[in-house]
Amino acid sequence: MSVIDILFRVDDICKKYDKYDVEKQRSLNGSSNDVFARLYSTFESEIDAALRKSEMAAMEPSRAKVVAMNAEVRRVKARLLEEVPKLQKLSQKKVKGLTKEELETRYDLVLALPERIRAIPDGASSSTKPTGGWGASASNRNIKIDSGGQFGDDFFQQSEESNQFRNEYEMRKLKQACLDVISEGLDTLKNLAQDMNEELDRQVPLIDEIDTKVDRATSDIKNTNVRLKQTITKVRSSRNMCIDIILLCIILGIAAYLYNLLN
Repeated sequence: MSVIDILFRVDDICKKYDKYDVEKQRSLNGSSNDVFARLYSTFESEIDAALRKSEMAAMEPSRAKVVAMNAEVRRVKARLLEEVPKLQKLSQKKVKGLTKEELETRYDLVLALPERIRAIPDGASSSTKPTGGWGASASNRNIKIDSGGQFGDDFFQQSEESNQFRNEYEMRKLKQACLDVISEGLDTLKNLAQDMNEELDRQVPLIDEIDTKVDRATSDIKNTNVRLKQTITKVRSSRNMCIDIILLCIILGIAAYLYNLLN
């Protein structure tokens, strides 16, 4: 166990037995009516706990535990930042026994809280290394700038990779254009199909009406045929046999006349 772990253990034990400290309990009871003091002390304890946890995460060899600790620190930071506006309102509230300077001091303390909370390391922010200017890097000394603003013929010469990339880009652009044309054609066909469907929906009632009229006409024709057949049967009954004989004789006479005429 390292010295830092021992210090953390001692601090936790001291906080655990703080309730037996008579003087501290008296001071807490004296400020029990001050909501700002209680909430600010809670902020302080939360910030201290988050700092200790971030320090433990920095020394933890297990990467999984480090990720879990940093996630917990980020949750604490987010919760504290959400509670800062509430504490800011309480700092502006007048309290009996406090002077104007003390209220201003409280307000300044609250204004400094967001920076303190954001400054807690949580593993998400990465520190930037200063470069020390252009002259600090040894690789920058090899950079040559043409002061005349003129470039040689080799400057604009394309390499094989650039040509391949350009050809691939042109092919993708052409494919995209073809896909756009196909998409427009499909949209046109879709619109035509919708128009045809609407027209068919309008024509269906007319076709049904025509079918009804055709069925009615067919029924009328059948009835007429039946009545005509019945009429013919009545006309050609036995009572009208003489008329049939006369008509037959006339037909035979006409046939004989035509036969003699042709011979």
